Amino acid sequence: MSSQIDHLLTETRRFPPSADFASAAMGTRALYESAANDREAFWADQARDLHWHTPFTQVLDWSNPPFATWFADGSLNVAYNCLDRHLEAGNGDRVALLWEGEPGDSRHVTYSELTDEVKRLANVLEGLGIGEGDRVAIYMPMIPEAIAAMLAVARIGAIHSVVFGGFSADSLRSRIDDAGAKLVITADGGYRKGKVSALKPAVDLALADRNGSGVQETVEHVLVVRRGENEVEWTEGRDIWWHDAVSQASNEHVAQAFPAESPLFILYTSGTTGKPKGILHTSGGYLTQAAFTNKVVHDIHPETDVFWCTADIGWITGHTYVTYGPLANGATQVIYEGTPDTPHPGRWWEIIQKYGVTILYTAPTAIRSFMKLGRAIPEQYDLSSLRLLGSVGEPINPEAWMWYRKVIGGKAAPIVDTWWQTETGAMMISALPGVTETKPGSAQVPIPGVEIEVVDEDGSHVGNGNGGLLVVTQPWPSMLRGIWGDPDRFVETYWEKFRSQGYYFAGDGARLDEDGDVWLLGRVDDVMNVSGHRLSTTEIESALVANEAVAEAAVVGAADETTGQAVAAFVIIKQSYLAAHSPDGLAQSLRAWVGDQIGPIARPRDVYIVEELPKTRSGKIMRRLLRDVAEGREVGDTTTLADTAVMSVISAQVR
Repeated sequence: MSSQIDHLLTETRRFPPSADFASAAMGTRALYESAANDREAFWADQARDLHWHTPFTQVLDWSNPPFATWFADGSLNVAYNCLDRHLEAGNGDRVALLWEGEPGDSRHVTYSELTDEVKRLANVLEGLGIGEGDRVAIYMPMIPEAIAAMLAVARIGAIHSVVFGGFSADSLRSRIDDAGAKLVITADGGYRKGKVSALKPAVDLALADRNGSGVQETVEHVLVVRRGENEVEWTEGRDIWWHDAVSQASNEHVAQAFPAESPLFILYTSGTTGKPKGILHTSGGYLTQAAFTNKVVHDIHPETDVFWCTADIGWITGHTYVTYGPLANGATQVIYEGTPDTPHPGRWWEIIQKYGVTILYTAPTAIRSFMKLGRAIPEQYDLSSLRLLGSVGEPINPEAWMWYRKVIGGKAAPIVDTWWQTETGAMMISALPGVTETKPGSAQVPIPGVEIEVVDEDGSHVGNGNGGLLVVTQPWPSMLRGIWGDPDRFVETYWEKFRSQGYYFAGDGARLDEDGDVWLLGRVDDVMNVSGHRLSTTEIESALVANEAVAEAAVVGAADETTGQAVAAFVIIKQSYLAAHSPDGLAQSLRAWVGDQIGPIARPRDVYIVEELPKTRSGKIMRRLLRDVAEGREVGDTTTLADTAVMSVISAQVR
């Protein structure tokens, strides 16, 4: 089958950075020139912005692809780079974390205070027998102790595996077993949607006999933060209260250096086989690219900026742009425990106003949710502190991009739309906000030092104006080093398709516009084949969201006897539109709208108006379940959904 993906939408709006923004920007045009002249020397320069206990002499070893090493003869301590060196530079009193609890409680944690807590916790962990290479599972709400836990594990050379606090006991158990964790760090509970969501009981279940698999055998202790004040069962000898152990520990701890290729963390991501993939990242290369991209893409000025990445630490975005990148750069950042609509739908904007947030980095699905509620809510708050906006997690529709710019950014803040993955570790494609003329909906250009191509099935460059498969053609510092315990699966999943060229295949479709800028077209698995045309779900969704009535849309290809596949669209209508219009006849008018916008071939066979879409807890739309509905099948496994009841509601609405 051809890998060419038909391009249907045309976007012509352009937004250059202001002269003031460009003149003060951390990322400059010279970075591209430096990287193009000598890519390895460029990355070596970025790595030297970190503190190395033993300076490296070798940058990249790619002699055994796809197994790379970066800065392998150097040694460093990741936590030292995020903490101690800022104290030594005289910045101990700078606020590291502006923490906001969902109920409204708050804490300001300085770099000095965070370092003290991490040193104490490092001593506790070593006292529990945790050492270099041991695995520690972290299952926590978004509280400062979660950040401290990650850093303390890193400080002693152990490996953390953070599991999102919304995952079930079975999901937690499978990850603990696969990693062979010796310790679990958790909390009694955390606040979510106005009430305490219990965590320690899920850990107890995970460590008990699950479905005949027996009692979990590798975990020796469970360290528990008191947050929710909910009642928990206690296993003497195994369970330890954080506040008892950490407060009594010494705050003297010397950060030992570890080789740059020492494993830093395992982060599990869903796999097509049903077994989660433990993505392995190491230390020196990962921290280099995390800190560099946070500095130049988010334009971090640590003395003056207040940065807020809204991701949970259970996802890669929370690893790279909550814990490691901002703290390595000495930044001040907001951490929020709860959901965007609790206790009211203006919660995020209230937080931005309260803390004077200057940089906001969030997901398109959140932006579209706010669009659904309407601009009247954010307009109640002073958002004038915002000077840069970012999006992450999936392609952003041009109209959502424009709403974000106008309503949240005051028509002035540049937007960086970033593409990367759990596997890439850090950003790979993004505008540099002080350099790039941005285009609504386009991720635009590879960051300096990263090599990207869009190719056909044979690995040949498709050329500007065409669509195909997105690949990374050269190794990069923050690349995954493997799948935990399964090197064969690592090779097969990411490198087999273009083995002869040595390309990493991301699984995403993309097109290059006439300028050579990248537009993401979604997962290749989601591309539809309608009457011989390969259509991107992303472009049809963008056309739907461009309609004044639509807040969010999800499109799938449903089996069709005539065309092979037909377009089925599920749309959420803006509340402001419904307040002034009847929904009668809207489905038909939206079908016609898509036909007018991008041509008859893309006109949906069916448009279903729904109140919600099936999303994972990280905000990704599960189109597989919508395909089940559109084709009249029994709906498949819904256990990873944020709200497992949503499919019952959608199925009833469709009928």
